[in-house]
Amino acid sequence: MGSKSDAESGVGDDESTDRPDDGPTDPSDDDGLTDPSDDDGLTDPSDDDGSSFPVARDRDGDGDRATVLLLMNADRDRELLSEALSDRYGVRTADSPGALEGEFDCCLLDAGAFEAAGDAVDSRRDRADPAFLPFVLLVSEGSQAALGGGAWERVDDVIELPVDRRALVTRVSNLVERRRTSLRLRQTVADLRRKEQAMDEAPVGITLARSTDGDDNPIVYHNREFEELTGYGDEMHGEDCRFLQGPDTGEESRAKIRAAIDEERPVNVDILNYRANGQKFWNQLSIAPLRDEDGTVTGYVGFQADITERKIRERRLEVMARVLNHNLRNKMNLIEGYTDLLRNDPDEESRDRSLDVISETAADLAGIASAVRTVDETVSAPGLDAAINLRDELIELRNRTRSRYPDAEVNLSLPDDEPIETTAVGLPVAISEAVENAVKHNDAAAPSVDVRVERRQPEWISIEVADDGPGIPDHETKVLEAGETSLTHADRLGIWLMYWVVAKAGGDFEVNTGEEGTTIRLEVPARP
Repeated sequence: MGSKSDAESGVGDDESTDRPDDGPTDPSDDDGLTDPSDDDGLTDPSDDDGSSFPVARDRDGDGDRATVLLLMNADRDRELLSEALSDRYGVRTADSPGALEGEFDCCLLDAGAFEAAGDAVDSRRDRADPAFLPFVLLVSEGSQAALGGGAWERVDDVIELPVDRRALVTRVSNLVERRRTSLRLRQTVADLRRKEQAMDEAPVGITLARSTDGDDNPIVYHNREFEELTGYGDEMHGEDCRFLQGPDTGEESRAKIRAAIDEERPVNVDILNYRANGQKFWNQLSIAPLRDEDGTVTGYVGFQADITERKIRERRLEVMARVLNHNLRNKMNLIEGYTDLLRNDPDEESRDRSLDVISETAADLAGIASAVRTVDETVSAPGLDAAINLRDELIELRNRTRSRYPDAEVNLSLPDDEPIETTAVGLPVAISEAVENAVKHNDAAAPSVDVRVERRQPEWISIEVADDGPGIPDHETKVLEAGETSLTHADRLGIWLMYWVVAKAGGDFEVNTGEEGTTIRLEVPARP
């Protein structure tokens, strides 16, 4: 081929040259090979914004110009093709299939190189996937019709030689632009995947909801942490996040969220929510509207974090402050007052009464200190590494209570031969506190306490402690919800202890007092 004239070689300026699918050309243009630097009006893909995307750099260091590999024998055809393409692209030449292992953006190979490369073309294309990497087969004039279907399955274009310079550049440019587009798309997909990965691995729950004309904003995305936090997954897509709310969710929190969404503004709120298994948890919820370029709200992003421990700690500090500020102050005043009476009271019987009051009050103070320590150790305890056998714990509690209060009757009602295992932190201590209070505050000669364990729903444990005593005053139980009434005596901490243990597990706590006595119910997930 090297002995051919230019007109007979691979690239020429004859405008009558067949150029299938090469797009429109200017019939008045007559650049051919005579002026390879002539601007033929084609758009150089390396001049657009796509140049910032990864393409193979030419060996001459001409920046981000796309690189064309000419895989063919070193003859006149390769020389002319290189000359025609070098104004627009970095051109690499080679005659060995090993060159396919290098970087390039389009490969032109003749029949001999195509046959020698064999499966290397497919392998190189697979390595580039999902980006598009074009291959062009160069054949002699009139031989394209003889190509089998297998060749077209392995290349993206077939060009007959000789070919018009403009047609060559146009067809190569189209393929290179397709590659640039695929690279941009791959980069976009990679960016989206990285963002989604970042959201999936975020330490807080994340949801995206679509804005609608109605009251509902259906979820269209949730991350892994949201599923871990709530127990809900893809099945809730299309539903409004209100499914997290339940009977004890505060109306004030609901209204605050609704108002913010109606006014299309961000909102932060602590709200009591429910997991898929019915377990309660305090959710630190942040919602922000998402807007398009015109400022129209198209959706909402929500962030969720479990702050149950924090809420319990805040309430505990509040209650402890009341104990210190109210109970301790009152009892210390009582001790000081009777101490003054002792100094000036000549009556021995009166002095004995004062000493009794001081002694009882000091015992009360010691009891308060002990109760505070028990509450702190129980509620602040870390999660259990292994489940405890609640059956064994309750049998031991019954025996211990009977030993301490011989006149008391403690009855257990447990599921027959069914294991009662739980990881609820502090549950045995809370039950013990309920039984202890039931016996200690009952003036009957033979106090009676029934402890019943049931499974009202799968994977939950319900414990009822029922007594025949005088009952718990209403004002002592109302503070559990109100949280503002001053504590009147240290025994109140026993109620708080039970309440906090159940709240930490995300369960339900009830106190029902009637003429026949009091029933305390603690219902918790077996493995919160």
